[in-house]
Amino acid sequence: MAQPRRDPEQRPSPEALLEAARREDSRVGRLKIFVGAAPGVGKTYEMLQSAHAKLKAGADVVVGAVETHGRAETQALLEGLEILPRKRLEYKDQILEEMDLDALIARHPQIALVDELAHTNAPGSRHPKRYLDVEELLSRGIDVYTAVNIQHIESLNDVVAQITHVRVRETVPDSVFDRADAIELIDLTPDDLIQRLKEGKVYVPKQAERALEHYFSPGNLTALRELALRRTAERVDEQLLNHMQANAIAGPWAAGERILVCVSEDPRSAGLVRHTKRLADRLHAPWTAVSIETRRSLQLTDEERDRLADTLRLAEALGGEALTIPAVERRIADDLINFAHANNVTQIIIGKSTRSRWFELTRGSVVHDLVRRAGNISVNVIAGEELAAEPVPKKTVRTAVRPEPFDPRPYLMALVIVAVGLGAAALIQPLFGIENVDLVFLTAVVGVAVRYGLWPSMLASVAASLCYNFFFLPPVYTFTITDPTNVAAFFFFMLIALLVSNVAARVRTQADSAIGRVRTTESLYAFSRKLAGTATLDDVLWATAYQTALMLKVRVVLLLPEEGVLTVKTGYPPEDELDKADLAAANWAWSHDRPAGRGSDTLPGAKRLFLPMRTGRGPIGVVGIDDDKTGPLLTPDQRRLLDALMDQGALAIERVLLVEDMDRVKRTVESDRLRSALLTSISHDLKTPLASVLGAASTMRDLSRDLSETEKRDLLATVIDESERLNRFIANLLDMTKLESGAVVPNTARHDIDEIVGSALRRAGKILAHHKVSLELAADLPMLELDAVLFEQALFNLLDNAAKYAPADSTISIRTSRNTNWVTLQVIDEGNGIPQSELESVFDKFYRAQKGDHVRPGTGLGLAIARGFVEAMHGTIAADNRADRSGAVLTIRLPIPAASHALDTAA
Repeated sequence: MAQPRRDPEQRPSPEALLEAARREDSRVGRLKIFVGAAPGVGKTYEMLQSAHAKLKAGADVVVGAVETHGRAETQALLEGLEILPRKRLEYKDQILEEMDLDALIARHPQIALVDELAHTNAPGSRHPKRYLDVEELLSRGIDVYTAVNIQHIESLNDVVAQITHVRVRETVPDSVFDRADAIELIDLTPDDLIQRLKEGKVYVPKQAERALEHYFSPGNLTALRELALRRTAERVDEQLLNHMQANAIAGPWAAGERILVCVSEDPRSAGLVRHTKRLADRLHAPWTAVSIETRRSLQLTDEERDRLADTLRLAEALGGEALTIPAVERRIADDLINFAHANNVTQIIIGKSTRSRWFELTRGSVVHDLVRRAGNISVNVIAGEELAAEPVPKKTVRTAVRPEPFDPRPYLMALVIVAVGLGAAALIQPLFGIENVDLVFLTAVVGVAVRYGLWPSMLASVAASLCYNFFFLPPVYTFTITDPTNVAAFFFFMLIALLVSNVAARVRTQADSAIGRVRTTESLYAFSRKLAGTATLDDVLWATAYQTALMLKVRVVLLLPEEGVLTVKTGYPPEDELDKADLAAANWAWSHDRPAGRGSDTLPGAKRLFLPMRTGRGPIGVVGIDDDKTGPLLTPDQRRLLDALMDQGALAIERVLLVEDMDRVKRTVESDRLRSALLTSISHDLKTPLASVLGAASTMRDLSRDLSETEKRDLLATVIDESERLNRFIANLLDMTKLESGAVVPNTARHDIDEIVGSALRRAGKILAHHKVSLELAADLPMLELDAVLFEQALFNLLDNAAKYAPADSTISIRTSRNTNWVTLQVIDEGNGIPQSELESVFDKFYRAQKGDHVRPGTGLGLAIARGFVEAMHGTIAADNRADRSGAVLTIRLPIPAASHALDTAA
C-alpha cells in the first residue's frame, strides 16, 4: 500500500500533535459514540452488538446503563453481558433508578456501556447530566460506548426545533461530540423507520400513533437524517485534517471540497469573494478568504487598505472565514500553497492578473507561480471582466493623515552605533586581522536595522562602508583605494551591508506589524468574551462604549431607536444629551444608513462623527465619537478597528434585543392563550350553569301548578347544584387573581390534617356522589403549620379533578404517610392517567387534559390554584401516574415543623 506523501520541510501542527497525544494517553479512556437521526434507528442495538464482538475478543465489558425501551431484540442482546445494578434514589416520594457511577468506577472495566448520553440524572446524583458521568469515566481510564440522537447536539437544537416544532430540552455540548475518538452513524431510511414504528418496534401502539402524526413524518425524518449525515461528516473531516497536520502530510486529500480564495486590495476582490460564495454553495463546501501580508502591504494607500478590509468583512458576512496571514516565503504563491496543504484545501480561486508582461517577467506572477506549484490542488483563475462590475463602495468619511514627523534620534543613534563598532574593530584588528573587521561593522548595521528600521540602517550601512574604507583599507586615512582586490572587498561589503540592513529592517517591520496585530486581536477577543457574558442591554452598551473609548482614545456615545425616536442610551464618559447639530447628524446617519457629522460629507459642522451600527438584518443603532483635536478623528487603521468593534457590539445588541423580543412574544402568546381560555370559560363553563338555573327557575314559575312535589324538588336541586358550580368557577377565578397579585398570605396555625381531609370530603360530597372513596390515613401524623382554609380548598380542587377524570363507580383514594421531614398526602384515581409529556403542564392556568363527554366542564384553574396555595404554605405538589394500573396520582408534600421533631425525639 502506498504511504502518504510527506513534505520534508513541513513540520507537524503543534495543536494536532497535542490532540494526538491526548488520544494516545493510556490514562484517558476512549469514547465511541453511536449516532442516529431519530429514536428507533438501532443505536443501542448496534452498540450492544459491538460490545459482544469486543467481549468475544477478550475485552472486559460491563453495562453501566442501557435503555431497551421494551424492545425484545435489544433486550436479548443484554444476555451474556455483565450488568451493574442501578442506584436507587428517592425523589418526591418516588424511587428512581440511575447508573451507579461509583460502582462502575470501582469495577473499572475495559469498556463501559452508557446509553442515552443526553440523559438528565435524578436529583441527588453526583452529576446533573449523564455526559458528565461519561467524562469522569474517561478521566479514570475507562473506555466508553454511548449513544445519542442528532437532535440532542447543542448547536443543532434550534435547527431541530424549527424542523420538528419540538424543543428538545436535554442536550449535549458539541465539545463532547467533537472529542469522541470514534463516531459510528446508524443510518436508516425514513420509510424503514416508519415501518418499524408501525410494527411496534420503537414505541408502544398509542405512543407510536402520536409519533407518526407529529415527530416521525417523512419530511422530518429526511431533514434529521441529513443533519446527522452532515454533522458526522464534519467530525470525520476534522479528524482527517488533524491526522494530516499531526503527521505533516501534504494535502490535499480530496475527501471533501474546501475552497480558498485569494484577496488583495484589487477592486475586483469583492466580486471574487461573491463568486467563491456561489461556488461553495453549489458544492456545499466550507471556504476561506485569505490575504497575504507582505512588506508591500505596509505601503498601500488608505483607500487600498479600506478596500481590503471591506473585502474581508464581506467574506465573513457571506459565511466564509476571513484570514490575514504574514508572508513567510519569498513568493506569495508558496505561502498560499503551504496554507492550502495545511488545511486540506482542494480548490484555489484567484483573479486573473492585469499587470504588464514586463512586470511579470521582472517581479514574477502570483497566478503563474500558483498554477505551476499547486500540484493536486485545482486552481481557478477568474477573468477580470467577469468581476469588474462589483466594486466595494467608496468611503464617505475623511480619515486623519497618519502622523510621521521626522525624528533625527534614530539616525544619530545609528551613527553612534557605527562609531562604537569602529572602536571595537580598531581593538580587534591587531589580534584577528582585517578579515574580521567587516563582521563587526555588519553586526552594527544589523543592530541598527533591528532597533530603528530601514532608513537608519541604510545610513549605518553607508557610514560603516566609509569607515571600513577610511580606517582599514590601505592606504588608510583616505578614501582612495589602490589595490583592486580591496575595491572588490569594499564593493561587496557595502552591498552585503545594504542587503543585510534591508532584510533585518523587513523582519523588524513584520515583527512590529505582528505584535500590533496580536495586541489588537487580544483586545478584540477580550471584548467579545466580555460581550458574551453580558445578558442585559445596558451592560452590552456600556461595555461597547467603554472598550471603544479605551482602544481609540475618543469619547463615545451610543444611540438606539426607542418608540421611533433615536435616544442616547449610554456614553463614555457618561453623556445624556446632544446638541441640535449632533442630534441632526445622528438622525441623518440612522435614517440614511450612512456616516454623518464631523469629517463626513454630510453635516460636517457637527462636533461628533456618527456612524450606523449594522448587522445582517440592517442598521441597529448609531455610534458617535469625538475628541479634543481638530480635523478628521480617525486614521485608516483606527477606522477599521472601529468597524470591528461596532460589528461585535451590534451583534451583541441584536442578540439581547432578539432575546427580549422572544420573551415579549412568549408573553403575548401566553396572554392570548389565557385570554382565549378565559373567554372560553366565560362563554361555556359559566354560561352553562346560568342556563340551567334560568331554565329550572322559568319552569317552576310558568308550570308550577302542573309540577309534582318531586319534580319541584328536582328543579330546586338543579338550581342549587348549578349555583354552587357557578360559585366554584367564580371563586377559582378570584383565587387565581389573588395568587397572581401576591395577595394570598397564609394565616397558618397548627392543624390536624385528618380533620381538614374530613372537612374537604364533606364539602365535596355531591361531587363524589358517583364514586367510591377510600381513606388510608396514617395514625402517627404530627400537627402541621397550615392555613386550614387554603389547604381545604387545595384538597377540594384535587378531589374535584379526580371526580372529573375518573369513570363513575370507580374508587378515589386518599392516602397520607410520613417520612423524616415531610408529611405526604396523595389523591389517587382510576381514570386514564395523564400523558407523560403533560405531567407538569396540568398545573398551568386554564390547562385541561384529554376531555371527553363523561368529563365535567371546568375552567382549568383548579390544579393551578392548588399548587399556588400549597407552595404558599412551603409545600410541594406533583402529578404522576399509577404504577399498578391506569390512573393519576396527585401528591402534596408538607414540611413537618421543627417543634414536632423535638417532641418526637423526646418521646
